[in-house]
Parts: sequence; C-alpha cells; structure tokens
Amino acid sequence: MSQLVTRIDDDLARQLDELVAEGVVESRSDAVRTGLRELIDRHRRRRVAEADVAAYLVQPQTEEELAGV
Repeated sequence: MSQLVTRIDDDLARQLDELVAEGVVESRSDAVRTGLRELIDRHRRRRVAEADVAAYLVQPQTEEELAGV
C-alpha cells in the first residue's frame, strides 16, 4: 500500500477534524481516501460523458431511435 504525505492549511485541518468528530469519516486518512475516490470517480464519469457526447455528435440518433420504436 502506498503512503502519501501532504500539508494542508490550519483551517482545512480544523474542518477535517470536525468531520471526524461528527462521525462523517473515521479519521483524517479515511477522509483523504474518500475525497480521492470521489475525485477520481467524478473525473472518470466526466470522461465517459464526454465520450458519449462525442459519439452522438459523430452518429446522431435517428428519428426512429428518438421515437423509441
């Protein structure tokens, strides 16, 4: 398992500690892992959506397809 080391400003650390105290995440590390997963997933979804749009621009749906026939 890889380990990351980073610095964050005091205000962000305080907000992060509040999330831990409220039980939103188990720990600072859990919060970072959760945030990274969500960032990666959002980026992946955006790439898929852009590819879908590009495909429909190359080959738009027919009137029949749009009508649900």
